[in-house]
Amino acid sequence: MARNANSDFFALTPEILDLTDLCTSHSTIDPSLYAKYDVKRGLRDLNGKGVLTGLTEISEIVSSRQVDGQSVPCEGELYYRGINIKDIVRGFLTENRFGFEETTYLLLFGELPSAERLCKFKDLLSKYRTLPTNFVRDIIMKAPTFDMMNTLARSVLTLYAYDQKANDTSLPNVLRQCLEMIALFPQLAVYGYQAYVHNQNPNNSFFIHAPKPELSTAENILCMLRMDQQYTELEARILDLALVLHAEHGGGNNSSFTTHVVASSGTDAYSVIAAALGSLKGPKHGGANIKVMKMFEDMKQSIDDWTDEDKVTDYLRKLLHKEAFDHAGLIYGMGHAVYSLSDPRADIFRKFVQSLSEEKGLVREYQLYSLVERLAPEVIAQERKTYKGVSANIDFYSGFVYHMLGLPLELYTPVFAMARIAGWSAHLLEEQINTGKIIRPAYKSIAARRVYIPLHDRT
Repeated sequence: MARNANSDFFALTPEILDLTDLCTSHSTIDPSLYAKYDVKRGLRDLNGKGVLTGLTEISEIVSSRQVDGQSVPCEGELYYRGINIKDIVRGFLTENRFGFEETTYLLLFGELPSAERLCKFKDLLSKYRTLPTNFVRDIIMKAPTFDMMNTLARSVLTLYAYDQKANDTSLPNVLRQCLEMIALFPQLAVYGYQAYVHNQNPNNSFFIHAPKPELSTAENILCMLRMDQQYTELEARILDLALVLHAEHGGGNNSSFTTHVVASSGTDAYSVIAAALGSLKGPKHGGANIKVMKMFEDMKQSIDDWTDEDKVTDYLRKLLHKEAFDHAGLIYGMGHAVYSLSDPRADIFRKFVQSLSEEKGLVREYQLYSLVERLAPEVIAQERKTYKGVSANIDFYSGFVYHMLGLPLELYTPVFAMARIAGWSAHLLEEQINTGKIIRPAYKSIAARRVYIPLHDRT
């Protein structure tokens, strides 16, 4: 039987709701049992520190130092292959270069490329920015979806069908597949968005711009997204910086860990990256900057004077008291699972955000962000008894940057993926090189033993 968008097929019927209640009643675990059995829930200890589950040479997060035998919070630091991210950024900015391609090379191969190697690497990525024949027509333009992360994952899995060596998990072939995905992610996401917009309103022009070989990844994203293909140098520089800062973040983040888990099973590269995309799609991971943007939109509508510290403070208190925005009790963009005193990525980003706000005539909005960044830690310290220190994370500013760049909300998380595919690829290759066993964590069953009841005796 055929079904359509208006079909009762998608309705939450009483039968579904009854089964949901049944599922809930038999799947809800008493929270106290996690402490009783010393379960590291979320792979974290009682202090929120991640449980050590592996080793990596790809990146490192530093948020504390040992002083007289005690762990003391410090200003956050991030290292790619042992090199401080601030030094990496300073390096390519000082030389007036784009940095994402160099950063990708570093993450994948463990060393900074020479000028010749970097040039050849850029040429290789340019070569791989070619989709299979009719892929746009047959895959991207058919059944477009409003969620570009879904579009990305579907496209990645479909690339498997076009790959004559899809199941070849030899290291050279997996590297080739990773390079192709790194090169193609911008096209898959941008083209998917254009198809969705046209599908929603056929009166909207449907245009496809091919990437230009002489342009950087950041420049190509802007060039492909805009009908006139125009962008300013500052726009391209700050998008490139965003890609560098999002490219990798320690092996313990959810999507990178997902990469290790799935890769350890020995499956193909496309399945690994599709799984990582599924993880990043979650609002607790990749969608955080969207929450920040929506929170600020609500804030701007709720406060008549954005410079009034008392009114901004009152709004922030309402957020924590679940009386404003989404009533979740959170100030989005503030705090991080690892960093406490500062997020180095936000520190780097901040001054560039100010420059872009001046170019775009949005200084007033930037000043509101700055005010919230200063006031939020004070409010949280007063309202949260367990407060240990909190600062703005990169999501606090990244959504504002994407807004100023004119990126549609639907592409915020995909831009994150366009960057993080570099880190995922490095972790995939690292797991393949070093894997010995499939990753299989333990779960303790707390279900009581029961006897089987024959069908005719059940009520």
